[in-house]
Amino acid sequence: MIIFKQSVIQYLDELVLVLYINEYFGYIESAELFVDKLTDYINEHIITFPARKTPLKIKYLGSKYMFYKSNQRTTWYIFFEQKDTNFVITNIINSNSKEVKWL
Repeated sequence: MIIFKQSVIQYLDELVLVLYINEYFGYIESAELFVDKLTDYINEHIITFPARKTPLKIKYLGSKYMFYKSNQRTTWYIFFEQKDTNFVITNIINSNSKEVKWL
């Protein structure tokens, strides 16, 4: 089972608007599709992706993480907690975030 924390769901909803408003995508539907691809990737790969342990300095984001390279310039880091085959997605950041320096 994969659960997204409410704060992550809110972040993803806001991300659609940010991507559209900042003209990363010309249509709101394209921004929605991008976020859908990100969440699909998480749902499809979290069980098999070789998760990494989060460094202590940013462990508040989640104890493990995986990544998704959406294009040549941007990588998304997905933080989560895991117990057996249950996952809770706790945070998502991208390669422009200040916390990336610890990864």
